[in-house]
Amino acid sequence: MERRKKRTKNSNGKVLIILLILVILVAGGIFLYKYLNKSAETGNGIEDVKEKEEVVVKKLQIVDEDSKSRPYAVMINNNHAAWPQCGLQDAYLVYEIISEGGITRMMALFKDQDTAKIGSIRSARHYFIDYAEENDAIFVHWGGSPQAYSRIYSGIDDIDGIALEGTVFFRDKTLNRDYEHTGFTSMENVKEYAESKGYTRDTNKDLLLNYSVDEIDVATLAGAKSAVEVEIEYSDYHTTSYEYDEENKVYKRSMSGKANVDLVTGEQYTAKNIIVYSVSNYTIDDGENKGRQELNNIGSGSGYYITDGYAIPITWEKTSHSGQTVYKYTDGTEITVNDGNTFIQIYPKNGELTITPKVEDVTTEGNTVQE
Repeated sequence: MERRKKRTKNSNGKVLIILLILVILVAGGIFLYKYLNKSAETGNGIEDVKEKEEVVVKKLQIVDEDSKSRPYAVMINNNHAAWPQCGLQDAYLVYEIISEGGITRMMALFKDQDTAKIGSIRSARHYFIDYAEENDAIFVHWGGSPQAYSRIYSGIDDIDGIALEGTVFFRDKTLNRDYEHTGFTSMENVKEYAESKGYTRDTNKDLLLNYSVDEIDVATLAGAKSAVEVEIEYSDYHTTSYEYDEENKVYKRSMSGKANVDLVTGEQYTAKNIIVYSVSNYTIDDGENKGRQELNNIGSGSGYYITDGYAIPITWEKTSHSGQTVYKYTDGTEITVNDGNTFIQIYPKNGELTITPKVEDVTTEGNTVQE
């Protein structure tokens, strides 16, 4: 009898313990439920903190700063009979430089893009290779001058349409233009070929320009002048010009009085940033009488960085053919450019640069700048 009482007493104790545990679990569950709901409402939850962190972290749109892949530098035909070009709006950087006969050529740099049609593609000139090298780019061209091939044979990773027509490069025979202006390629084609050749895929070279994820207040920079129109006269044959689109904060691009439009999309090319300066050039005496040019681009000088409706005085310095050009403000610090594509306009010393301010700014900032 006494043993039975003890057993009953023990059983009752166990029941009480179990009930107590259940009460604690239920109370804890209710507390946790209310806490999580409150956190969601007040923005103190873990997920909300993560969301806030993601909003705070801004990334560049024009290039992936975390990507180490090498760019491709593509020679673009700029004979007037070869207009319009295509694919240039996907390039993060474009150089335009004088060639023989007063014609210019462009070299467009593509990084981590899948552009389906780029061109038309033209032959190489040796000084463009300087700018491919300063970006550690794989050089894409269709033929070239003897001077250019001499540089290429010295160890430049290149992809040449002369040998690769019908595979990496293709013709668009539907175009109403001379056959020599019908050559194109795609990013898929050049990437596959570069991989098959074993070209180094990654680069240890920094991007040429420093980019800002936040819009730069350029009006506060030293020497900033209003710039709603920019005209660069390369020769009697060719002029490149820009008109500022204040609503979209970009410059609309034209050449020799015609809007520079894309062959595929029909849209006018735009530039977020323009870097413009002059260097001297002269005709090479190579016995072929082709009028090919030499460019005195090793050295230093002055120019302008143009963005968001303003032109800011800068300096440039290039110490070697493969070394990166360094652009600085007049106070000696390296320039930072807005997040967007950049056209680098290198024009001859005997050319002319005209920067036109807004009408209302003329009285306070002076008249049109001409150099």
